[in-house]
Amino acid sequence: MNNTNHGSITQKRRRPSEILLYGLIFLLAAFLAALVVFIIGYILAKGLPAISVQFLTTAENPIEETVGIFPSIVNTLYIVFFALIICVPLGVGGAIYLSEYAKNKKIVGAIQFASETLAGIPSILYGIFGFVFFCVLLNLHVSLLAGVLTLTIMVLPIMMRTTQEALRAVPKSYRDGALGLGATKWYLIRTILLPCSLKGILTGVILSVGRMVSESAALLLVAGGSAMYMPRGSVWEQLSHSGSTLSVELYRYAMSRGDNSTAFGIASVLIIIVALLNLLTRFVAWRLNKR
Repeated sequence: MNNTNHGSITQKRRRPSEILLYGLIFLLAAFLAALVVFIIGYILAKGLPAISVQFLTTAENPIEETVGIFPSIVNTLYIVFFALIICVPLGVGGAIYLSEYAKNKKIVGAIQFASETLAGIPSILYGIFGFVFFCVLLNLHVSLLAGVLTLTIMVLPIMMRTTQEALRAVPKSYRDGALGLGATKWYLIRTILLPCSLKGILTGVILSVGRMVSESAALLLVAGGSAMYMPRGSVWEQLSHSGSTLSVELYRYAMSRGDNSTAFGIASVLIIIVALLNLLTRFVAWRLNKR
């Protein structure tokens, strides 16, 4: 009898409103998952037939009326790679300083407010700033290098914010225990905080890659809108010239030319590249975590 009463008291009885709310949440989650699968499947179904070896390995040739996106693929990878090289150290380092070293709360609050504001600015404003500052004042002209620097400024708030949240999620007992054992501040950050927050940093990298790969408005102004030439000999020569990325080419074919078949093909290549970059990022994080 006592056991029966104890069970009836401790056992939580769900109200009809809670059951309805849980059902609504699961229904919305299933709807969103199905919507994402439908969109990706629709794009791949329309775009994969347009993909061929010539489509992936050649440049556009207006005389022969052939379509190729190899220069755009190379430009996209260059911009993502070099922007991450600049953005990840700056974003992670800035987040570590704000979370672990900065003492003035007013300055920290002002920087966080500024980063959140920058994260919400439309990309076309970044393009105007990048054109005026990098292309004109710094005399970089319209080039992939100007696009790299513009995208770095654009995704830096994302990296800083996600890294800060990841560092805050590390239990305070880890810090207190390490410092109590005589560990230095840098040793604590290097051996405890960064490994524990690796998943959060990885999330920031993935979000940054998605933002860079999908960007078109800003890159039209600072990097150029043509990809009719095959990649040049050196990396620096490629970065110092203009060129369009896959997202810019997608916009050009879909809006300017009305070639939906090629546009869907480029969109399919974009999805595949983003998926491969995300898998590569997760693999690198897994190797680092394992080590």
